[in-house]
Amino acid sequence: MYQDFFHLTELPFTISPDPHFVYMSSRHQEGLAHLLYGIRQGGGFVSLTGEVGTGKTTLCECLLEQLPEEVNLALVLNPKLDAVDLVATMCDELGIDYQPDMGIKQLVDRLNRFLLDGHAKGRRTVLIIDEAQNLSFDVLEQVRLLTNLETSKHKLLQIILVGQPELQDMLQLPRLRQLNQRITARFHLRPLNEFETEQYIHHRLKRSQGETELFSKACCRRIHQLSNGVPRIINLLCDRAMLGAYVDEEDKVSLPHIHQAALEVDERLLQHCESPRMKILLLLLVASLIGALVYHLPVESPPAGAGYFAEPAELELAEETAVPVEKEAEDRDDIPELKLSQFLAKEKPGLTSAFSALMTLWGVPEIEIQRCKDSRISCLADQGQWQDVLTLNRPVILELQLSDDERYHLLMTGVENGRPVFLHNQDALSFPLFDVLQTWRGLFFLAWQPPEQGVTLVYPGQSSPAILWLRQQFEKNAIYAEGSMSPLFDQKLKAHVVAFQRQHYLEPDGILGPRTFIHLLNMDGSDLPRLRVEN
Repeated sequence: MYQDFFHLTELPFTISPDPHFVYMSSRHQEGLAHLLYGIRQGGGFVSLTGEVGTGKTTLCECLLEQLPEEVNLALVLNPKLDAVDLVATMCDELGIDYQPDMGIKQLVDRLNRFLLDGHAKGRRTVLIIDEAQNLSFDVLEQVRLLTNLETSKHKLLQIILVGQPELQDMLQLPRLRQLNQRITARFHLRPLNEFETEQYIHHRLKRSQGETELFSKACCRRIHQLSNGVPRIINLLCDRAMLGAYVDEEDKVSLPHIHQAALEVDERLLQHCESPRMKILLLLLVASLIGALVYHLPVESPPAGAGYFAEPAELELAEETAVPVEKEAEDRDDIPELKLSQFLAKEKPGLTSAFSALMTLWGVPEIEIQRCKDSRISCLADQGQWQDVLTLNRPVILELQLSDDERYHLLMTGVENGRPVFLHNQDALSFPLFDVLQTWRGLFFLAWQPPEQGVTLVYPGQSSPAILWLRQQFEKNAIYAEGSMSPLFDQKLKAHVVAFQRQHYLEPDGILGPRTFIHLLNMDGSDLPRLRVEN
């Protein structure tokens, strides 16, 4: 209905998986790398989990597009099958002839002959089971037994289990421990963070020749809050919000349109978004009131028999004892929350200015946020803890939040005497760490320079010039040296990457992603922009 009104070539927020609209966030790229790595390993299981609507099906479709030509694929979309029906479905997918009255043994025999014949011809077979959390224990056991089909050296069947988080819980059960031990790669697909949500919305609009200004930053932020970063819900909200703007004959989506869209999609989205924050605000209010009472009341014990309510004389005494304390607080110059909140409310530092300052540190001031990956510099938008920011050791943009609708961005260049130091309009400003942690929700944005331009993700089995650099880093820092300068990411090298990741409290997946790359780069003595941390 609104396609012509907004001059769109097609509807941008349909929930059907369309390759034309695929947005590969850093999480989706890592997930795809895990799947491809598992397939290249050959044999055993690969596990992909994620909440409903996070893009598991989309990721599988991307995987199908990148499967080598020598791979035979069987795709099972209906897991509500018994063991016989599951193997029969596999035979249907692979074009294996069988009789309808055949039992499980006869079906598996035919499947085994097909796998052996394919192996002799240099072909591999992959089975993908969607919604695998709905498989019964008996069927999962049969699936595990299928991986026993093998030659003396090679497994003949690679199985990818795709499911909701319940699949993770199932695999941890003692009765499935044999299957769980055969999983060679596993990945949990998380929702998009706020920055990725905005990029996701703009990406789909651009794909349909729409204007990204249709959704303001405040609208994108609100959509992220309501959807929790789940792409399917983002699509529903954006679609209904654009319909609302069309009905009102407005050329941009507004916050009321988004709130109405949330009511139409599922009013529980608003409850989920508001209720926890309201509870937190109430708790903070109660805590502050209690703190204020404790702070102002006299130290002396109340007279015997006194109740909870003070008499007028006691109130006067409390006021008299509180006056000097209040005056002393006014004279102090280290009231953290008041100082930072006043600064943010007055200056309103935005992401664009912070990003410009960050790029100036890297010597590329002309680059826009959206084009960060097109230069020799790559960007990482992520969430984490304070220690993560310090160990990454790069100037970092922190998103500071005073309220749901008041979010600001400051470039942190270092820490001096425990106080974070920020660069704003070429001025160095410092605030108490407590103040910063009170307003920071974990979202950060930084830049880094890959050892090979454009290479930000490498997984085992790949060949890349970045692997030569990795081997040199390990040898130079006495971490691992075997004399090999092969560009192949082999299993020996993967084991040492995993050990390195564990040593630096990274996810030990054996894949070179942005965080692992940055920690490796930190060992290099290159003159790169780093955080200045002084005790």
